[in-house]
Amino acid sequence: MTLAIVITFLAFALLRMPLAFALGLASLAGLYVGGMDFAVMPQRMMHSIDNFPLMAIPLFMLAGELMVAAGILQRLVDFANSLIGRVHGGLAHVAIVAGMVLAAVSGAAVASASALGSSLVPSMREQYGTGYSSAVVASAANLGAIIPPSNAMIVYALMAGSSVSVGGLFMAGVVPGIILAVGFMGLASFISMRRGYPLSGGNLGLKHVLLQTWRALPILLMPIIVVGGIVGGAFTATEGAAIAVIYALLMGFFVTRQLRLSDLPKAMFNAAVTAAMVGALIAFASTMTFAFTIDLVPILLSSWLQDMTSDPTIFLLLVMGLLILVGMFIESNAAYIMLVPLLAPIALAYGIDPLLFGFLFVMNLVVGMMTPPVGVLLFVMCGISKISLNELMKSAWPFIAFQYVVLGLCMLFPGIVTWLPRLLGY
Repeated sequence: MTLAIVITFLAFALLRMPLAFALGLASLAGLYVGGMDFAVMPQRMMHSIDNFPLMAIPLFMLAGELMVAAGILQRLVDFANSLIGRVHGGLAHVAIVAGMVLAAVSGAAVASASALGSSLVPSMREQYGTGYSSAVVASAANLGAIIPPSNAMIVYALMAGSSVSVGGLFMAGVVPGIILAVGFMGLASFISMRRGYPLSGGNLGLKHVLLQTWRALPILLMPIIVVGGIVGGAFTATEGAAIAVIYALLMGFFVTRQLRLSDLPKAMFNAAVTAAMVGALIAFASTMTFAFTIDLVPILLSSWLQDMTSDPTIFLLLVMGLLILVGMFIESNAAYIMLVPLLAPIALAYGIDPLLFGFLFVMNLVVGMMTPPVGVLLFVMCGISKISLNELMKSAWPFIAFQYVVLGLCMLFPGIVTWLPRLLGY
């Protein structure tokens, strides 16, 4: 069954069939070769998506769409601009800070890229050029899957089972997310000075900073309330996502007053489409995972890896190398769904901290969203900025390299990832 599944999936994936359907057809091929009843497939599909925690993904998506429709991005940009001042790469810093705050609202890199790209690239390209501007925005948007709340972490926790909690993974991303944001800003300053870009950004002034902070305060409170409630145990991730939707509606109607009833159908449609893509991947892949389990693939893979090495560090390096390759060619949600059920139990058998492994797994695939040939953020930014992939990659590679440096630091110094979750009792 396993061989039939792998060959069928690779064949349809190479033909550029949507991965969800490639997974579904591969699962059918596996069931056929294994002589199993096809009725297993709809049963497994329904079982996999009939899941309360999974509801957090469309709700967080909807909250992000509503926040964008409510006009919160301009307030975030004004707030970030007031903090930065006139420095080399000032507009790039504004994009990164805005991306950092938006990450704590939307939980999705693609949504952040769409919002930041359409709003900031037109003004940034006048000073920095289109390629560099798009690279900065893509890097800032990539914080959306690291800084909590993160839809990627929700999917990982769902596929990993009880070994790791959503709240624990959320907290694991805080310190690395801050390191990434600060590092992006340092890299932006270095590149701006080296290329001779002019000073940009707003003039610093305490009164102006306080004013913009006051205007952005309702937005800044949202992640504190939602993530704080999840981490504090006041509500689950799904309930927190529902609260985020209500909060976004109240803010759009009564604070910014830019949200209209006519905006709701579009926001709900966009959130539904994105959530349906994730749901389809999970549903179709569940049958594949079931077939792998019947074929004892997890046990065989675990035995093979343990025969190869008994060193947890070597195992972690092998997995990270595999994920770098996977991230280049396979959409990240599909990778979580296919690989987490196989690799997470093996990591536990090696005695690797499940929070550390989960975060490293997620971050590796998050960086993969910026690596060609299938980096989804690259295609989003190319579409928004109307540039070629080659032009974007000329400016994006330093930011990609820095993300891998941070990934390596998290592997060498696990406390970067685990300190905050452990402090909070995870």
